[in-house]
Amino acid sequence: VQLVESGGGLVQAGGSLRLSCAASGRTFSTSGMGWFRQAPGKEREFVAAISWSGGRTYYADSVKGRFTISRDNAKNTVYLQMNSLKPEDTAVYYCAQRSDRGLDFRSSQYDYWGQGTLVTVSS
Repeated sequence: VQLVESGGGLVQAGGSLRLSCAASGRTFSTSGMGWFRQAPGKEREFVAAISWSGGRTYYADSVKGRFTISRDNAKNTVYLQMNSLKPEDTAVYYCAQRSDRGLDFRSSQYDYWGQGTLVTVSS
């Protein structure tokens, strides 16, 4: 399994970005997926997760109402739509795949990770 994120960049506070994560392999459509982020000098933290079918989603309180996770199993891709961005959203964003259909907020429950994409929000 390989995961490749894209869509990061520099945006002003209040702006929007859409991250994409393209997955290789045959297991994507039966795997829970998640987005995590790591800001400079901080530990990696959970952002959002989605079940294999997309029927269930879960968000960190810090992004609830601003970010939306979705997936397209036909394209082996998971997305993170980020609106109303704040400077504190600045981080490297990682997508991750589970060897399980459900969603989880714990990074230890994910088996595969992408290389990350940098999101910088200026004030």
